[in-house]
Amino acid sequence: MTSTQTGADALLDLLARRRSASAKSLGLPVPSGPELERAFAAAMSAPDHGAVRPWRFLLIRDEARDRLGDLLAEAQRRADPETPQEKLDETRRKPLRAPLIIAVGARLRRDHPKVPPVEQVVAAAAAAENLLLALQAMGYGGVLLTGVHAHHPVVKTGLGLEQDDELIGFLYVGTPQEPLQPKRRPEPMSAVSEGTGAEAAAHA
Repeated sequence: MTSTQTGADALLDLLARRRSASAKSLGLPVPSGPELERAFAAAMSAPDHGAVRPWRFLLIRDEARDRLGDLLAEAQRRADPETPQEKLDETRRKPLRAPLIIAVGARLRRDHPKVPPVEQVVAAAAAAENLLLALQAMGYGGVLLTGVHAHHPVVKTGLGLEQDDELIGFLYVGTPQEPLQPKRRPEPMSAVSEGTGAEAAAHA
């Protein structure tokens, strides 16, 4: 077996084994310095039609997690002023589940002549997936979460996004404090079919 084959097998095994960790199971240590730089280099290799580079990343750690909790709770309060205080407090504590959070946003150019907004969102989401895979390859765990109020204008503004931008999600990062159990996946070819164009004609 050549080194190229060995590398391909290792990559395919990593992709097949990728799974999200529970946010509350993530602890120290977290990636920093050169590790983060390598992980973001992987994110930059995401497919990006037109080289728009719409992705934006915001590192949220230490007391900044408290401020994110305040943003989420305020968004929840504005969406439903009758929300009980205990629910607001529960929301406020959610960012404290992991030692590092990476907010992933898409800075959209809605007037781009060739790349529609949906493709820019896909590019940012692909960058988030590359980032998650890179961190897992280094031995860290992560999970991409949002929440019912994550897309509220209060949250977007607090993260430095414009209202026309999109929040891809919050990537909770850390070292899993318990082993990640294998996850049952769909059969590889269960969503695959041959395309001939006849399908569209049949529905015309």
